[in-house]
Amino acid sequence: MSAQRGQKLNSLQYLLPEGLVANSRWLDEAGYSSALRSKYVANGWLEQPTRGIYKRPGAETRWQHLIISLQSLMRIPVIVGGLSALELQGYGHYVTMGKRRKVHLYTEAPLSKWLNEIDPEIDFQTRNAKKLFKSEAISKAIQGLPPLSSTGNVETLDNPDGGLRLHVWGDRSWPMVISRPERAILEFLDEIPTHQSFEHAAELFTGLSNLSPRQLQASLENCRSVKVNRLFLWFAERNDHAWFKRLDLDAINIGSGKRVVAKGGKLDAKYQITVPEGLDGN
Repeated sequence: MSAQRGQKLNSLQYLLPEGLVANSRWLDEAGYSSALRSKYVANGWLEQPTRGIYKRPGAETRWQHLIISLQSLMRIPVIVGGLSALELQGYGHYVTMGKRRKVHLYTEAPLSKWLNEIDPEIDFQTRNAKKLFKSEAISKAIQGLPPLSSTGNVETLDNPDGGLRLHVWGDRSWPMVISRPERAILEFLDEIPTHQSFEHAAELFTGLSNLSPRQLQASLENCRSVKVNRLFLWFAERNDHAWFKRLDLDAINIGSGKRVVAKGGKLDAKYQITVPEGLDGN
């Protein structure tokens, strides 16, 4: 009996790698009951950083560990998107005020509150991906992830319709599903003007010269937001990157009527959106 308990503890070390976390449901399904978890915590074999969440002791848990845990262990349809995805792919770093680091997430299912309780220095900004995009590509991508034990040679996720890719992270080359820059910039624009600024968007667009026209076209056609599509085309035209000429503008939904984006701003006649006076498109 003692040998069986020891084998079960050894198996947990394999199933739950250092740094990652797991919820009660995942551990229940793996055969670790509430009573057994309590015993492991009492003996120091497991830690409980917040209610219903467990990790192995000792190793540091960074925000990337949490996302990989959600995706590859618990199979929750969530990705890193928006500004966070752009930064991971080298598209500029913007200094933000405040002590907490913001990580932008897009999900197709509600996230539990524990995510913002486990580390007081991380502020996970969660958005509903289904509100912004038509296809539910995130769920499909997460379900298609291989077990962590078999990801030594991770292949790139080719997902033009969903605009997603695999970002390999850490010394163990763990996969993390994130938005491609073509999708991430649309997620960023959706935050204007409430959470992001026109000026920040203008800065980002200067560095977006090497985007894929095919990926852009798919993401723009998949986007539900008329405001976002108009903002993208307005910024794209004023930067005149080579990929802009290869877009099929007629296939992109820009709706009708005026949209007030910048309150008190100037109306752009072509795209029928208000923009700040200092950004006139010339």
